[in-house]
Amino acid sequence: MNFIIIFAKVIIFLAIINVWFFRFNKKTKYRGGDASSMKAEFSNYGLSESMVYIIGGLKILSALSLVISIWIPQLELPAAILMAVLMLGAITMHLKIKDSFLKSLPATIFLLLSLLIISQAYF
Repeated sequence: MNFIIIFAKVIIFLAIINVWFFRFNKKTKYRGGDASSMKAEFSNYGLSESMVYIIGGLKILSALSLVISIWIPQLELPAAILMAVLMLGAITMHLKIKDSFLKSLPATIFLLLSLLIISQAYF
């Protein structure tokens, strides 16, 4: 089980870094509405540009903390809970603007991985 949890942490980390650093200004099939960038996506959700950086910072912090928790286990639970909450928010935003399920698939996968990490911390 330990390998699966480490794998989940690394996958979340790599995906979040990819989205927020390398695909920030690029169109992807997962962007909310018809957005071609992260700022446009947040605008589609009715969120301000400030929220782009607040949410992005929290996602990066959480993803980084998940990877660091491989060596510092005390970070695991708070990082996984924060990521789960952020992914619930992302799914909610996709639902708000009536996106297809495909657009919320990454957030759903990261939510499930976060819940897996949380559940193993208790059992």
